[in-house]
Amino acid sequence: MTTYTLAGGCFWCLDAVYRRLDGVRNVVSGYTGGDLPTPTYDQVSLGTTGHAESVQITFDETVIPTEAILDLFFLIHDPTTLNRQGNDIGTQYRSAMFYVDDAQKEVFKAARERAKNHWDDPIVTEVIPAGMFYPAEDYHQDYFNKNPAAGYCSVVIAPKIVKARNAYKKYFKEVA
Repeated sequence: MTTYTLAGGCFWCLDAVYRRLDGVRNVVSGYTGGDLPTPTYDQVSLGTTGHAESVQITFDETVIPTEAILDLFFLIHDPTTLNRQGNDIGTQYRSAMFYVDDAQKEVFKAARERAKNHWDDPIVTEVIPAGMFYPAEDYHQDYFNKNPAAGYCSVVIAPKIVKARNAYKKYFKEVA
């Protein structure tokens, strides 16, 4: 099993897509990259703690390759906008990959390099050392599946799921 910590805007979007993939064993929405111990959503949402909304994805690389996990990351968020994803603005919405060792750092850098072929603007995704990861409050976990009729879910998240499924159909579970 491999675990990656990725930040690509609102963690609900990444969470919703990765939960639908074969081989993904666990997805946890949370906060990382900041200095405040045990931050809350209210604190992180102010943009002053240094934390990014992120997900920890644990997956079986014999079922889904690491390249698919990471290339999908660059597909479902805009890695060219600094500290922003759509209407979500602030450092808490930055694009970042948090590595735990040199091998993971190189894998992340290679994925970022591959992504350059798909975007016209420069990639601003940070590849930085992992710090403490703090799971978000329970109501943030599996948010899309718990709130499919919510406006953000239908307008922002659902199209990302469709986009990801169209591009990576062979890795998607039959039923979410």
